[in-house]
Amino acid sequence: MSGQLQALKAELIKSQYANILWITFIAFGLAPVMGGVFMLIMTNPDAIALAGPLKAKSDVMHFSADWKSYFELLTQAIGVGGVLVFGFIASWIFGREYSEGTAKDLLALPTSRTQIINAKFFIYGGWSFALVISNLLLGLLIGTLLQISDAQSFSLASYLFDNFVTTVLTILLGTPIAFFAIWGKGYLAPLGVVALALVFSQVIAAAGFGYYFPWSVPGLFSGAGGIYKAQLNSMSYTILILTSFAGYVATVFFWKLADQTK
Repeated sequence: MSGQLQALKAELIKSQYANILWITFIAFGLAPVMGGVFMLIMTNPDAIALAGPLKAKSDVMHFSADWKSYFELLTQAIGVGGVLVFGFIASWIFGREYSEGTAKDLLALPTSRTQIINAKFFIYGGWSFALVISNLLLGLLIGTLLQISDAQSFSLASYLFDNFVTTVLTILLGTPIAFFAIWGKGYLAPLGVVALALVFSQVIAAAGFGYYFPWSVPGLFSGAGGIYKAQLNSMSYTILILTSFAGYVATVFFWKLADQTK
């Protein structure tokens, strides 16, 4: 246990002093800011008239200027934007050792290689959850300042549940990205996989088969796909969990058994 704690402490120190930490908070924080702009426009009749496409989208998604719609936007930002941002975080955490030439130093430490990988996954999960909590707090602040109205059918508990599940589903998809980071020995391979996964998730979901594609499931669950959320079933979550488990196992075994040359 002491070895695991030491590995976790080392990863935490490396992450908290990295400039990329605040970049991810700023990038992910655009969701509540843009959501606030969306709400502000919808409360202004003259602005709605000038923003035709925005009005059309709000009608299709049944959005209105209230807390329910605002929180739904924040949840959908996790299901869609989280695939990109969380994937970027996983790419950095697991690929930086190769880009900075410190992978061989980690492998030489008297610490279990599995403990090192577990520490990285723990930091990845904690980092991702911190982004979600930050957006929630920022959203509450912006919504309060804009004096967003209450919705009769709004349930904070229901929102928090959907938000939490969407977050967990999105975080789980980081394990395959971690594998591609150590397999590709850097950032490019995992970032390429993230980009492809994001594109395919949109295309496959639009075709009506997103419930069988792991990277589409968080977005569909968040409600970003509208009526397609009803297509999610036990097989959808099973495929996602198996994909996550396979990514974790592949990451651990590759880190332990592969010939690390750099």
